[in-house]
Amino acid sequence: MMRLATTWWLLLAGMTALAGVVWMLRRRWQRFPFPGSPSGSSGLLQRVSATTLAGVLVAGAFMPLAVSLARPQEVLSRSLERALGVDIVIVLDVSGTMAALDFEPSDRLGVAKEVISRFLGRRLNDRFGLVIFAGSAVTMCPLTLDHEVTQALLDRVKLGVLPDGTAIGLGLGTAVNRLRTSKAESKIAILVTDGANNAGQLDPLTAAELAAKEGIVVHTVLVGKGGEVPIPMRERDPRTGVVRTRVVRGEVETNPELLAEISRLTGGTSFRAQDPEALEEVFSEIDVLERTEFTSTRLVRYRERFEPWAAAAFVLVLLALGLEGLVGRTPW
Repeated sequence: MMRLATTWWLLLAGMTALAGVVWMLRRRWQRFPFPGSPSGSSGLLQRVSATTLAGVLVAGAFMPLAVSLARPQEVLSRSLERALGVDIVIVLDVSGTMAALDFEPSDRLGVAKEVISRFLGRRLNDRFGLVIFAGSAVTMCPLTLDHEVTQALLDRVKLGVLPDGTAIGLGLGTAVNRLRTSKAESKIAILVTDGANNAGQLDPLTAAELAAKEGIVVHTVLVGKGGEVPIPMRERDPRTGVVRTRVVRGEVETNPELLAEISRLTGGTSFRAQDPEALEEVFSEIDVLERTEFTSTRLVRYRERFEPWAAAAFVLVLLALGLEGLVGRTPW
């Protein structure tokens, strides 16, 4: 990538072009002051032509000279040296009930991933991590500023990769473990689930107390309505071995009181989203709640690239002087 440090020197190029036109018209008037005057010998024409060409070369030399004075520079590096943002871990439920079809145009998990993806895109200076949980919990992505990596791993999240169940305590505990060594001023966990805790060895309130002890704020988001919802089920025909998907009505147990208590213990906020639009609004509210002022320093190094332009101007002037001295022999 190139840039010009002092662009106003480029005005010299325009002034030179104008001066060159005036000079050539003046030379022509000096040689032929009257329209009917004889053109002279071929030697005179040769001298006039050589002198004119020398003038053109000198005028042309001012073009690269103007560029060299404008100081073209090559940008060597552009790096973010320091940024004080927020460390955020998304704790996402991938249990079987997240396949419920009450969120159009896809299931609960698909809509949640799209909303989280847009949330990531709005917070370019924060570090993000991703934890998924069902009957157990795993870290999909540790805390990183590389949002492309986080986005790629979020896209790979799918149902059926963990034992079924809803281990809210394990999911939150895994996020706490990721955030406890963070040196950020603000440490946030966003717990997204559609059910009640029914698996895992860690109680959710115990995990919330650990988060509060580490200064981690937990925002909870309850997705869906609970009760009977349409859930796709995969079945294999025992005779043919063909796998088919059919939609059944399944009961989803929720515990909004538990999620509200987790948020209260950690100083966070509890939300409930019963449709995609509400889920989008929830993450917009969290985006506003967790805005933190940050300072950043960008280290930019440049390499001067004026030498080729200055050399080109020098060569053109030498050519003009040589041409005028050897062939033209006409005073300027």
